[in-house]
Amino acid sequence: MTRRKPPGMGFESWIDRQIREAQERGEFDDLPSAGKPLSGAGTPLEEDWWIKRKVREEEGSAGLPPSLVLRKEAETARARALAAATDDEARAIIERVNAKILDALRKPLSGPPLNLMPFDVDALVRERKGTSRA
Repeated sequence: MTRRKPPGMGFESWIDRQIREAQERGEFDDLPSAGKPLSGAGTPLEEDWWIKRKVREEEGSAGLPPSLVLRKEAETARARALAAATDDEARAIIERVNAKILDALRKPLSGPPLNLMPFDVDALVRERKGTSRA
């Protein structure tokens, strides 16, 4: 914990002393990036670069909030189920995504509202049969 600067001591001396004492205690030993170059060193930075990096780290490589990722996954699952070779395959695809949707409804995800309900498996299978005859 940082202490207050003693009266009469210059800021630089006080900071240098704190750093030296921390080094003596070994607080800088075995840091995760020790001896490695800083990422992005020498390249110009975009405006708000640190916010963009934080979002990528927290939300995954797509940079989308989890609620939007699940919406996209549900849309893809529906299309895959409609194109499935068998009813059993279509049911399995929809049941997997429904489990994720139900989990997200119980424990809300970060990002915009999910606005998604589990699919009616039987209705989707009927729709699949209607599209496969065409």
